[in-house]
Amino acid sequence: MKRREFIKISGLSLGAFALFDPSFGLIGEIPSEKNKRFPTYCEVCFWKCAGWTYLNEKGEPWKIIGNNDDPNCNGRLCPRGTGGVGMYYDKDRLKTPLIRINERGKQTFREASWDEAFEYIANKMKNISAKYGPECMALFTHGSGGAYLGHLLKAFGSTNIAAPSFSQCRGPREVAFAVTFGDIVQSPERTDIRDTKCLVLIGSHIGENMHNGQVQEMSDAIDKKATIITVDPRFSTAASKSKFWLPIKPSTDLALLLAWIHEIIYNEWYDKKYVEKYTFGFEQLKEHVKSYTPEWAYGITTIKPQIIVETAKEMANASPSVIIHPGRHVTWYGDDTQRIRAIAILNALLGSWGRRGGLYNPDKVHIPKYPSPPYPEPKKTWRDAFPGKYILAEEVLASGICDATIPSSERDCTFKGWIVNGTNLIYTIPDQKKTLNAIENLELLVVIDTMPMEITGYADVVLPECTYLERYDDIRNSPHREPNIALRMPAAKPMYNSKPAWWIAKGIAEKLGLGNFFTYKTIEEKLDWELTQIGSSLKEMKQIGVKKIKRESDDLYFLENQEIEFNTNSGKIELFSTALENEGFDPMPKYTEHEEPPEGYYRLIYGRAPMHTFSRTANNPNLTDLMDENSVWINPKVAKNWELKNNQYIWLQNQDRVVSTFSIKVRITERIRWDSVYMVHGFGHSDKRLTTAYGKGASDSELITKVLIDPIMGGTGMRGNFVTFLTENPN
Repeated sequence: MKRREFIKISGLSLGAFALFDPSFGLIGEIPSEKNKRFPTYCEVCFWKCAGWTYLNEKGEPWKIIGNNDDPNCNGRLCPRGTGGVGMYYDKDRLKTPLIRINERGKQTFREASWDEAFEYIANKMKNISAKYGPECMALFTHGSGGAYLGHLLKAFGSTNIAAPSFSQCRGPREVAFAVTFGDIVQSPERTDIRDTKCLVLIGSHIGENMHNGQVQEMSDAIDKKATIITVDPRFSTAASKSKFWLPIKPSTDLALLLAWIHEIIYNEWYDKKYVEKYTFGFEQLKEHVKSYTPEWAYGITTIKPQIIVETAKEMANASPSVIIHPGRHVTWYGDDTQRIRAIAILNALLGSWGRRGGLYNPDKVHIPKYPSPPYPEPKKTWRDAFPGKYILAEEVLASGICDATIPSSERDCTFKGWIVNGTNLIYTIPDQKKTLNAIENLELLVVIDTMPMEITGYADVVLPECTYLERYDDIRNSPHREPNIALRMPAAKPMYNSKPAWWIAKGIAEKLGLGNFFTYKTIEEKLDWELTQIGSSLKEMKQIGVKKIKRESDDLYFLENQEIEFNTNSGKIELFSTALENEGFDPMPKYTEHEEPPEGYYRLIYGRAPMHTFSRTANNPNLTDLMDENSVWINPKVAKNWELKNNQYIWLQNQDRVVSTFSIKVRITERIRWDSVYMVHGFGHSDKRLTTAYGKGASDSELITKVLIDPIMGGTGMRGNFVTFLTENPN
């Protein structure tokens, strides 16, 4: 019997759980001395800003404010961060462990104790290990709990631990920068925006994707009269703050980048001393871009030659305090590593890597890990499913795990069990049909989450994780200009029968006979041991929340004429990539054309909103007050042709005749090109247990059925999909 998306929860009495009052009516008041505060760092997005959770007079979480000592936020939180309290009070939270059962041909869940759920999971994992090997278990994670669950999986004998943020988001930029500079961009990004004189955003809409520290630094840079150049088919918030807005034709970004490289080289606007001292392959690059002129790019990008020249000159004038931003979500068209390679090359030509106002050298604290036995050596990994492919991908591909779960005579590796923590794979991995096919072939699917996201409807076991306001997690150790650590501690006891990930991982490990990998009795014991190793303590961190530690060496930027050996084959910045050449790929980026929309269709562009993170916040009562549904941006000329009106609800149909389950509101605006439409990602939830988010807006994820695979690192390009409009309900 197939797993079903919607399931009845058998015997679950919601009245058995005490609901907290969601009004917590003190919002807007200044915390008094009677209010207690607890250090935390945010789990609503990956930036992980440190803050303080305050309790109200009843002892309930009330308000979160930023920690002034935190370099990630400088004491100021974005709407997501301040709205995080809504996760705690969300009435739709998962409340107790659930196990799937079959009842007279129907699939339902029943309540279970934690001990029973752990026993069920452990028995299934043991069976999978005995039949196929422990390596046939995989973990998908996008949250702090992944550290403990990853430790569990490696103790079990599998290293197949995937963060969708790599293959679905940032992977091409990490590989592109690694083969160019011998180092990755990291997170938070190493961009020195506060001191830059020119910031180029090419498909990176800072301000809507609320990367807190970057938004603050961009504001400071604007105050200092820095030039902002935004390349985007949409007039984004960042574009509104820019000296130049280049409304590029979608899918042609690489042509513009190559034309910029041409102008900077042939006008001799590059940093000659830097290029001569630190780079490899300049002459090959010069010959390679000879024909990539602004006039050539104009016919492809629709950006006029004089604008291409003028913006290239702006970058050169600011050199080396210039940043061509590497972006975050960069899996677009399948040639994404090469597109980001062009961005890396531009930064290198302008001398920005390792320079003030460019891309600095981040540092982080080395925190020894709590003692545990060595992991068993796995006999195979996810790479066995893709022999000879994606060699340069340094992280596990989430989409690769998904593909390798579907039985195939061509693969030596087929996964039989998944643990999914904090990521709604139905919305995260493109081509939902393939994801569901993979799930049907699993012998075990465990989902650990705070909310009944769509993925929980397909699980064999659902484990309710408590929110980040109710738990300890690992010490936050983010790279930055100044090494720093931050503590998250619970401000309240876990609501209902939910538990933290460290406790869940430890409980499963003990059922598997792997308790010696989790010898600490409490998480406080583990954290205090680790903090003691670096000269701090849990007691100290509870008081201060964030601790800054002095850099071991003064190497934030390169010194004048400093001798540098880069971690590349040549020991230099590789404009001509020997690593790519060795793997049979173009050593320098070439422009390739991409498919055009069919007649009557428009390229689907998706993005973020400052009050939401992916699909995980669409049910948060605090954040839905700010935005409860998305809309589709349509150019006025297109709207006129289709006789569409503002605020009219329509359905979207893609090139494969997949139709959005729910309707979406029309927004007619000049801020989008005529050949494209735009919508915010993360809406259109189809699980009725998400009572606030259900049916609000449309899901871009279900319309992304064509996936353009990056041959270099396996990233899933998602912007090759096109949509048309249906004005009558097709469902």
